[in-house]
Amino acid sequence: MGLRPQHYAAFEGGGLAVDFLEIILENYVGRASLPRQRLETIASRYPIVGHGVGLNLLGADPIDLEHLAAIKRLVDAFRLPYVSDHLCWCATGNIHHHDLLPAPFDDELIPYAADRAAFVQDYLGVPFGIENLSSYLTWERDAMPEWEFYREVVERAGCSYMLDINNVYVSSVNHGFDPHAYLRAIDWSRVLQVHIAGHDTLATGMRQDTHDRVVDEDVWSLYRAAWQHGGPFPSLLEWDDKIPSAEILVAEVNRARSFQT
Repeated sequence: MGLRPQHYAAFEGGGLAVDFLEIILENYVGRASLPRQRLETIASRYPIVGHGVGLNLLGADPIDLEHLAAIKRLVDAFRLPYVSDHLCWCATGNIHHHDLLPAPFDDELIPYAADRAAFVQDYLGVPFGIENLSSYLTWERDAMPEWEFYREVVERAGCSYMLDINNVYVSSVNHGFDPHAYLRAIDWSRVLQVHIAGHDTLATGMRQDTHDRVVDEDVWSLYRAAWQHGGPFPSLLEWDDKIPSAEILVAEVNRARSFQT
C-alpha cells in the first residue's frame, strides 16, 4: 500500500502484514529531516518502492536535474528497486500546477517523451515505470488511442509500465472506450506494478479519480481481467484523502488476493 504520514506509527512497529510500501518521492526530497528519519525506521521493516508526481515528463521545460538528483539520492539511500512517474506534464517555467495534466496522443510527442523517460531511467540506474493518467478531456490533435501512445513511449524508451487499473477504468467511462481493449494492448512483460484506487462518480456521470474510498467493484473486475492477461505482478492500493486507519487499508489491500484468479 501507499505509505502516508498518518500511518507512520502503525508501520514503525512492523506488525502490519503488507508485502511492500510505496512512497511519494516528493515527500522525502526536501530539507525536513523528520520524514526521512521516520522512513528509515519503516524501511528497516518493509521493502520500499518510489513513486513520483513531479518529473514533468511531457513538459516543455528540460528535466529538472536538481529534482532528479534528489530522487537519485533516495534511490541509493533506501535501495529502491524501481521508480515511477506519470505520462503527463505538471509544470511550465516557474509555475507548478500540482496536478497531472494530459497531453495530446500525437506522433510527434512519442520520441520526445521516450527520450526523456530513457534519460530518467539511465540517470537513476533502476527500472523506471511510466504511469497512465485518469483523464477528463481529449485533444483535437489526438492521432491514436491512449494505449497505443502509451505503449510506443514505453517501448521506445526501454522503460516499463506502471499501469493504473483505476485510471484505465475512469478514462474508459469518461471517453467511451473499451477498457479491455486497453488491457489487450499492454505488453505485460514490461509491467513493473499496477495501481488500484477508489474514485467518485459526479452528478454528470463523469468519473473522478479521488483516491478517497474503497475500490469500485468494476475496477476490481478489471483488475481480475488484468491478472488473467499478465499476472502475477506487484499490486498497490493508493488512498490519499479521507484516509482511514492502516488496518482498514490493509484489509482493502487483501481484497486484491480474491481477484488474482
